[in-house]
Amino acid sequence: MLGIWLIRENYDDLFNRLNLNANELKTLENFRNHNRKLEWLSVRTLANEMTGRNVRIIYNAERKPFLEDDSFNISISHSHEFTSILMSKDRRVGIDLEYMSHRISGIADRFIHQSEKVTDDSAMIQYHLYIYWCAKEALYKICDKREIHFKKDIIIDHFNPEEKGKLSGTVKTEKGKEKFNLNYFRINNYTIVWSCK
Repeated sequence: MLGIWLIRENYDDLFNRLNLNANELKTLENFRNHNRKLEWLSVRTLANEMTGRNVRIIYNAERKPFLEDDSFNISISHSHEFTSILMSKDRRVGIDLEYMSHRISGIADRFIHQSEKVTDDSAMIQYHLYIYWCAKEALYKICDKREIHFKKDIIIDHFNPEEKGKLSGTVKTEKGKEKFNLNYFRINNYTIVWSCK
């Protein structure tokens, strides 16, 4: 299941939809940034909507999210006004959602491998780079956030960027190489890439 939440509610609207326990209230209170609080609340609201019940999200030492009752594998992403969650009962999952700003071109050499080709179409370069970035982030998450270098260890196969599409990539870990299929699409000025295996 893939869920996307556009945050239009205020703090009280989201807070009142939830039944938070003492640990969750403490976590929420520790966020200094108001928008970060809204993101955190929207993630939990979306998780409850997707499962149809009150669920608890917990994190391991690598900050990988889990549902406390282990009913689903989950991956979470948020950027600006959007929150997204990918869930599966029996498959590994990874999702990344990014608001597209102009800044990504300046850091492309940090994550684009020499074998990965970016389009020459000036109108599509930014979107193409964001698909690469989101794909690598999604695969990093699906591989449990182990010691993986975005540029050297995650290679995305050649693809031509479209409004939505499919692509594939390989992740190199201490266990060897693993191939993944991914899906991507765009909503307004946001890029979303997800994978499950």
